[in-house]
Amino acid sequence: MRNLIYSINLTIDGCCDHMQVGPPHDDLFDYSIHLVQDADALVYGRKTYQLMVPYWPNIAKNPASEEKTAIEFAQAFTAIKKIIVFSKTLDKAEGKNTVIAHAGLKDEILKLKQEQGKSILTGGVDIPSQLIQLGLVDEYRFAILPVFGGKGKRLLESIILQEKSKLELVEVKTFKSGTVALHYRKQ
Repeated sequence: MRNLIYSINLTIDGCCDHMQVGPPHDDLFDYSIHLVQDADALVYGRKTYQLMVPYWPNIAKNPASEEKTAIEFAQAFTAIKKIIVFSKTLDKAEGKNTVIAHAGLKDEILKLKQEQGKSILTGGVDIPSQLIQLGLVDEYRFAILPVFGGKGKRLLESIILQEKSKLELVEVKTFKSGTVALHYRKQ
């Protein structure tokens, strides 16, 4: 069975709003590139999808003015075999590898986990929060940046967990920038 991995960048005070977290540094880009390369499917909600696409595909097509690590991330992102976007409002998506799902989050993810392939990666807040609530996330990758966001969206603020989930710490990486990457696995 394939693993569903939730990856997100957070500030020290738990903010995960991309406007508060700030641009990633080279070490964090390298870390993120490897996460994406180890997956062959991405699961997003509409908001996260529209932040990622067409931004990263455009960088992959026109890399001239970008840093090397941003270009490498864009190439890894565009190499993903399948992007599934859960949305009630989006009618069409860019790219031939993108599928829009309007309902059935649990069933769609359970089906996807049964398929052959690499890991499934999810990001953002709303859809991953629902996946956590449903008990479908197998691994968590939190990158804690050394900054206070002060305001913005917080992880799991829109759900109520029915029970406590115990996690096993698998790995800790500390980057020169002070960012700490935490890798947890569901017990």
